[in-house]
Amino acid sequence: MVHLKYKLKYTGTLKLLSGLHIGASKENAQIGGVDHPVVRRKDNDQPYIPGSSIKGKIRCLLEQQKGVDIGGDIEINNLFGYSDTNTISKIIVRDAYLTEESALSLKENRNTDLPYSEVKFENTIDRFAGNAGNPRQIERVPAGAEFDVEFVINVWSNDSGNDDSEKLKNLLKKGIDLLNADYLGGNGTRGYGHIKLELDEPEEIGKINNKS
Repeated sequence: MVHLKYKLKYTGTLKLLSGLHIGASKENAQIGGVDHPVVRRKDNDQPYIPGSSIKGKIRCLLEQQKGVDIGGDIEINNLFGYSDTNTISKIIVRDAYLTEESALSLKENRNTDLPYSEVKFENTIDRFAGNAGNPRQIERVPAGAEFDVEFVINVWSNDSGNDDSEKLKNLLKKGIDLLNADYLGGNGTRGYGHIKLELDEPEEIGKINNKS
């Protein structure tokens, strides 16, 4: 019988090498505030990185590398799930919150424009007229900030009683390598969202040793 054998829990750190913008709903923008605010926690107003943003970006990069559409690769679907085939996701990606050190550093930083963040002015250049237009303010979490991250992989047995944990681990590692070479969040081609995500060795949770 197919069953959940154990969980692999990864913890680590995501460090910003350039400013990061993951936008909040424009409905949350305050009157007189920036045009494009970042998403923030409701309990302490600190910026955070939604787990869905990390998970979605890693999956997208893996599918791009294989040259397939969404849901077009069985191996990727096996880890990330795919609703069209009722394939359940085996990976959990937690929301990433500022480390205690980064939260304190940003809170006391007098050079930030807003609590825990900076504001960058952007505009569009008309290459024929040579004029700048569409000025806007984009909020970013500054370079140097660090976030605590957590990934959990649910390892299930297959029909033979074995599992594919090594394939799942290798696929996650490949996705993180691709993410570190790409960007997270918006405006990545403008230099935003360059990160370094590092995970410690996973902890096995709930694994039963059947050896007598």
